[in-house]
Amino acid sequence: MAAVIKKVGVIGAGQMGNGIAHVAALAGFDVLLNDVSAERLKSGMATINGNLARQVSKKVVTEDAKTKALSRIALAEKLDDLADCDLVIETAVEKEEVKRKIFHELCAVLKPEAIVASDTSSISITRLAAATDRPERFIGIHFMNPVPLMELVELIRGIATDDSTFEAAKEFVAKLGKQVAVSEDFPAFIVNRILLPMINEAIYTLYEGVGNVEAIDAAMKLGAHHPMGPLELADFIGLDTCLSIMQVLHEGLADSKYRPCPLLVKYVEAGWLGRKTQRGFYDYRGAKPVPTR
Repeated sequence: MAAVIKKVGVIGAGQMGNGIAHVAALAGFDVLLNDVSAERLKSGMATINGNLARQVSKKVVTEDAKTKALSRIALAEKLDDLADCDLVIETAVEKEEVKRKIFHELCAVLKPEAIVASDTSSISITRLAAATDRPERFIGIHFMNPVPLMELVELIRGIATDDSTFEAAKEFVAKLGKQVAVSEDFPAFIVNRILLPMINEAIYTLYEGVGNVEAIDAAMKLGAHHPMGPLELADFIGLDTCLSIMQVLHEGLADSKYRPCPLLVKYVEAGWLGRKTQRGFYDYRGAKPVPTR
């Protein structure tokens, strides 16, 4: 029998975390949003407020629904505040050691029956689960970005994930109005196993001089009807996240076709991570994005 989820904790108030908090609150769940600083929490709430206001202006939700959703979100500066949550979703940076540390600290305060989930886009759920005291109640719930707009959620069971955890996660996702794709626990799962090598290949195409940034993005938008070009999309995702996923693929599958492009590595080393740092394959510091190559 699936566990009943009423209160949801979200660790991380960034792009993914505030999006998950947004859709969960809108769906009627009580949400506790956690991050390492009050400033990040304030920024996350400002984003949620702005995105809900945009949905109201487009008549996707009502003003009343927006007000009720915001009232369901409480801020939590300490992991201890998540102690009575039924489900906690981690959305930290795509670094395994960071996630493992969070789970170690989180499990020490959670009630025994609580479910723990990771929004990881590439890291082994089985391995992350092994860092907790409840591998049978651990699961991957991978949302797509931007969370309020994207319909898909990947569910990934670790080797120890039990049926009740899986059913509870599936029911939770359905209540959010999202569609489930079940993936086996392989590096990068389904979406990023396909998407990130395409982005990496686009960066190789730039690196080798086959085309410039504008030509590559225009080619895929106009020639393949992609809504965003691959380099524009990489900037949106974050080049550090793209690199982390390619490294997981390269190390996990031991195949040279997943080798991260040296140009991607160089941009990350420069701190040019895309939209979040105002520079990546485009420079966003002016009125209009300008290609950097």
